[in-house]
Amino acid sequence: MASSSRIPGSVRGRRTAAWTVVAVVALLVIAVLGDLLAASRAEHRLARALLASPTLDYEPNVMFSGFPFLPSAAGGEYSLVHISAGGAPIEGCADRGHCTATLDADLHDAVLGDVWEMSATSPISFDRLTAETRIDSVNLGRLMNIVDLYLNTPAPEGEVGGGGPGGTLAERTDGILVSGTVPLPGSPARDGKYPPSADEYRFPKVKVSVSARVELVDGRIRIEATDFYTGPEEHFAADVPAEFGSHVLKLFSTTLPILPLAWDTPPTSTFSRGSDLILAGERSAGTVEPRGF
Repeated sequence: MASSSRIPGSVRGRRTAAWTVVAVVALLVIAVLGDLLAASRAEHRLARALLASPTLDYEPNVMFSGFPFLPSAAGGEYSLVHISAGGAPIEGCADRGHCTATLDADLHDAVLGDVWEMSATSPISFDRLTAETRIDSVNLGRLMNIVDLYLNTPAPEGEVGGGGPGGTLAERTDGILVSGTVPLPGSPARDGKYPPSADEYRFPKVKVSVSARVELVDGRIRIEATDFYTGPEEHFAADVPAEFGSHVLKLFSTTLPILPLAWDTPPTSTFSRGSDLILAGERSAGTVEPRGF
């Protein structure tokens, strides 16, 4: 009889413990969701302030690193603030279409103060600022007047990864694979409104892949085609007469216009990554305003 009288108490104890666990988990979930919501609102606040920059046409993506967010917000200090602004207009494409780039910036050990009151003129201090401007193949083709241009970064020999989706993106300054259609000597740059890549183009042309290198010259990206590509990556290998070889390679070589970097960060390097061409820069400790992005 004594044993049966203890069973209901044991059941009640287990139920109480279970409900306690459920309540604790629910509170933790609410706390996490609240923290994420606060971070999202703060990121949007900074994004709206950045939109005051004349460089931007669209609201950028902003991400504060670290969890939980609220303790950092209380002190106004963040180990990393990442900003990515797509669709930023760039010059140099003439009548070949509207050219854009993606401007990225990382503010390391940043101090934003009261992020809830961020405005276009709020000071943002940092220990280090790294910036990248990314040009995809479409916009690079417009800059180089090769409409169907495609850039690919082959992985170093013996390593996995390259320009294809899903792989680890390699970075290179030499041995970059560039493909596109260009006119042969004596052919016009366009046949009326049609570029060489168009089926309606009636003059001699060739679609090839070349190996290129990039370097920074006086703050501008210099692209130089060094030879026709013969490596293992998928490529185009048209038969180009020997006397036309240098002419074709020259069409894949150019110096790009000056490209913007976030907060006018001085450029320090250039390289390819995947199917993008990158201009990178870095600044030491300083202070910026969102409107200057």
